[in-house]
Amino acid sequence: MEFIDQTKAMLASARERFMGASFLKKIAVIVVLSIAGWFTVTRFTGKMTQAPQYQTAQAQKGTLIVSLSASGLVSSANSASVTTQTSGVVSKIFVKNGDTIKSGDAIAQVDLDMNGQQRASQALGSYQSAKNQLVSAQTAMYTLQSSMFTKWKTFTDVAQNSTYQNPDGSPNVGNRTLVPFTTSQDDWLATEAQYANQKNVVAAAQTSVNSAWASYQQASPTIYAPISGIISGLSLQIGSVLTSQTSSTGSSASQRIANIKTIATPVAVVNLSEVDVPKVKIGDKATLTLDAFADRTFTGKITSIDTTGSVSSGVTTYPAYIQFDTAVDGIYPNMGVDVKIITTVKDDVVMVPNAAVKTTNGQSTVNIMKNGKVSAVDVTMGIANDSNTEIVTGVSESDLVVTGSTTPATGASSTAVSPFSALGGRGFGGGGGIRMGGR
Repeated sequence: MEFIDQTKAMLASARERFMGASFLKKIAVIVVLSIAGWFTVTRFTGKMTQAPQYQTAQAQKGTLIVSLSASGLVSSANSASVTTQTSGVVSKIFVKNGDTIKSGDAIAQVDLDMNGQQRASQALGSYQSAKNQLVSAQTAMYTLQSSMFTKWKTFTDVAQNSTYQNPDGSPNVGNRTLVPFTTSQDDWLATEAQYANQKNVVAAAQTSVNSAWASYQQASPTIYAPISGIISGLSLQIGSVLTSQTSSTGSSASQRIANIKTIATPVAVVNLSEVDVPKVKIGDKATLTLDAFADRTFTGKITSIDTTGSVSSGVTTYPAYIQFDTAVDGIYPNMGVDVKIITTVKDDVVMVPNAAVKTTNGQSTVNIMKNGKVSAVDVTMGIANDSNTEIVTGVSESDLVVTGSTTPATGASSTAVSPFSALGGRGFGGGGGIRMGGR
């Protein structure tokens, strides 16, 4: 300020001299005044713009949520395909899209072609053969059961004989080593073992019947629902032709004709990296977004993590299964899904923007502005997410922390206007000098 006062005094004195000077002297005074004024302004404003400008934010206390991102697909865990190996012309359709049906309900009837008839006949023959084997196994079981009870009755009579049982009802251990007793006991135990084994044979025969019936259903002229639910994707019409399908091995292959969706909520499958999978546990909450529902966010939770993982092109990933909290119409298998899995939630923590934290040689600091002055304080950090960091010690709630700063250019000469610009950028020498007297 003293410099400015001195300059003002100099300008005032020059102004007085200027009033009584000749024309040329007046011109010279103008130049001097311009230079002095320009120098004063640039020096003063240059000092003013050298001070840094700070961006600040207030430390806040609240809930800090840490999450990780993953992407994947909606699985078909809540649906099943309706398939058939039959071939021919569709003659009847018993259901329509949106109908609720039960397992085993008829969906459509087909007039079989020659291939379809042959396949259905073979499947029916296998089913009938399996039923006959089941009946034979059941007959043998009943025979063994009868024999077992007979042998058990014989053994009981022998065991209760006074030769092998004491008067007080306790076994006569010494006599029970005799051949008549051991023979009757072995006969009973043998039939009991045979009966138990035959029960397993019957169970296996029943499984064969079920399998043969399922195969017949695939080849039969009637197409059945494999599970209960709501039917969708049924594209059949009366008169539609179903052609026989063959696999690469030459065996009959199934073709899908509809889909059945259950009441279970959808499940998304996402792949976690080696770094992320240790952070996730079953039960963690998640938010899910789908391109098909751009204006909605869904919630769910982790129900399973495949910790065996799979390797592709040298990269290991671990599938995680996320069940939606609610069933939503319009979410279909194989839709893309983006997921944020919430791994940590901490309440009542002091947090600052990540930009406020500086770490050098393992020591973290935060710049705090107080009474217009900035000072650095050492801090202890806790958890952090993409935007905020927990501060355990060093910063209090409502402290004003510095998140960034800018320092304007210190030299104002780069932007200031030269006092000679009014003269066309020329000095007093050369052909561009000031012309006097209008010549």
